[in-house]
Amino acid sequence: MIAQLTGLASAIEADRCIIDVNGVGYLVFASTRTLEQLAAAPGAVRALIETQVREDAISLYGFAESAERDWFRLLTTVQGVGAKVALSILSALSPRDLIAAIQAGDRGSLTRASGVGPKLAIRLLTELREKAGAMPAGPGFSPVLPAPPQGPAADAVSALINLGYRRPEAQAALDRVTARLGEAEPVERLIREGLRELAR
Repeated sequence: MIAQLTGLASAIEADRCIIDVNGVGYLVFASTRTLEQLAAAPGAVRALIETQVREDAISLYGFAESAERDWFRLLTTVQGVGAKVALSILSALSPRDLIAAIQAGDRGSLTRASGVGPKLAIRLLTELREKAGAMPAGPGFSPVLPAPPQGPAADAVSALINLGYRRPEAQAALDRVTARLGEAEPVERLIREGLRELAR
């Protein structure tokens, strides 16, 4: 079961994209909200994945934040709401807007989503009214990977890891060294001082 993909987003269309993970392209269906965030990311992205397996297909649905994924799971428990309609709802309304619409009984906001008519909107309001307040409003997840640390201190940490030290202890030692000497020191000196810290 695929739960998350990390790679480059490409071939972004209206309701889907391809996430290239080490040369393997995964077709991922997503809301326009998620696709916009993935398209805006300059490099590698992460997408939370909901995998649905049927007799005739395995489909992947991607989300930029955990709140949207949780809402997708809840929406698809409502009769008449499949994955496509759930993504349509999440394209029209953010998790925060969904909570507000359901709590206010705002049928009009729900019918803005493609595939949601008045009857389905009423069913959504009825079945989800008690559950909406406990749902996350987001955002709780960022699809943009942080840039890897750079500079002499980061190089020194990498060197200590290559010497057999674990990252947390190497990072802690270099943090103490750079607090004392500053980060402008040559990497060779940072490594030496880091080894002294680790030997204590």
